[in-house]
Amino acid sequence: MTDKKVSRLRRARKARLKMQELQTVRLCVYRSSQHIYAQVISADGGKVLVQASTLDKELRDGATGNIEAAKKVGQLVAERAKAVGVAKVAFDRSGFKYHGRVKALADAAREGGLEF
Repeated sequence: MTDKKVSRLRRARKARLKMQELQTVRLCVYRSSQHIYAQVISADGGKVLVQASTLDKELRDGATGNIEAAKKVGQLVAERAKAVGVAKVAFDRSGFKYHGRVKALADAAREGGLEF
């Protein structure tokens, strides 16, 4: 693996261990060059409660690798989380910088009613 990826995974591991220790539901984000994915994962880490990504049929039209697409994914994951009764989550950015698409998704999820 590249040094950049190893460093990102090291940062992600540290944050995930803390979330596991606190037993919190987490909003996990992964971004690739073309898409962005978000999952709400149970406190024990064993079950995905809800998910949303730019691969969803309603979000697929138009560009999928930009800030606007990330905002739509954030809103959609917040709606779905509220529907299953999840209001408070920990934000797991998977070692990515809190910047650009990751920040846009987080802000949209907060506007959608998720607390973190």
